[in-house]
Amino acid sequence: YLTGVQPLKSQGSEIRAGVSVDQFAAKKIGHKTRFASLELGTEPGRQSGKCDSGYSCAYSNNISWRDATTPMAKETNPRLVFERLFGNDSKGQRNESLAKRQRYRKSILDFVLEDAKSLSGKVSGNDRMKLDEYLTAVREIEQRIERAEGESSLRPNVLAGLEKPEGVPRSYEDHIRLMGDMMILAFQTDVTRVSTFMLANAGSNRSYRQIGVNEGHHSLSHHQNDRAKLEKISKINTFHVQQLSYILQKMKSTPEGDGSLLDNTMIVYGSGISDGNKHNNENLPILLAGRGGGLVRPGRHIQYSEDTPLNNLFVTMLNQMGATTDTFNDSTGHLPFLS
Repeated sequence: YLTGVQPLKSQGSEIRAGVSVDQFAAKKIGHKTRFASLELGTEPGRQSGKCDSGYSCAYSNNISWRDATTPMAKETNPRLVFERLFGNDSKGQRNESLAKRQRYRKSILDFVLEDAKSLSGKVSGNDRMKLDEYLTAVREIEQRIERAEGESSLRPNVLAGLEKPEGVPRSYEDHIRLMGDMMILAFQTDVTRVSTFMLANAGSNRSYRQIGVNEGHHSLSHHQNDRAKLEKISKINTFHVQQLSYILQKMKSTPEGDGSLLDNTMIVYGSGISDGNKHNNENLPILLAGRGGGLVRPGRHIQYSEDTPLNNLFVTMLNQMGATTDTFNDSTGHLPFLS
């Protein structure tokens, strides 16, 4: 999906796709931030074996690829994401430090509070307000993760067939939103400028009982034009877009410069399949949110010719964010009409 490349059909270790647009950007501008990129998800998954139609699970369970043979595994555990983003420890020290903080019931913020207070006295009133808002948001997220970890040890396994990461919130919706909140904080604090977020693995057969859909998503995608199945697919799509809306609204309400975080960001929402019933990957419906610092004029539906590569959009986005390039995989040029 993010590579625009037809992957090699393989079930073993011999996998080959292509560098994904996020990793192309990360190689170009990743040196400007603490983390070159951030890979998030809600479902773990195998990196080998057959998942669908004779293709390796590595293709189904990753959308971020460092190069043609190296997928970037996503993190699904909110606790680990939080520690990586906002803890100051090295990877080897992280578990020891986390245990120490939990033993003494201390927040991560307690370790930086003194420095934060010192900084607060040196900045302007407006910047001090932003600092307070940021610290409050980080503390709130940490507390939500701690509550989720408590729930994980008490409730039954409600996601049958999945390896549930420790600390996953009770509901799928809460999990998505918690991960989205941390992605926003990462952008807000310029920890990274590049991120991918898989709401679910490709071919996921998750059920959505909270919206009245008991069947698995993948099973329903082979609907054979059955009206009842199509209505349930529509419910699932609506649910996913509602979670996207939550993330976008929060970005819109986050001030940055003379506008908002959303004004200075480009969010691509979509998938590599336009029709699951036929496994069709042509004429993909793609949603582009945000203004990209002035590149995008939102609020429109634009229909391009069916032979337009998705990679043309990626080339245009890459150049706007400073990752200058004339081509990306099978691109044929820049994508017009965005402004």
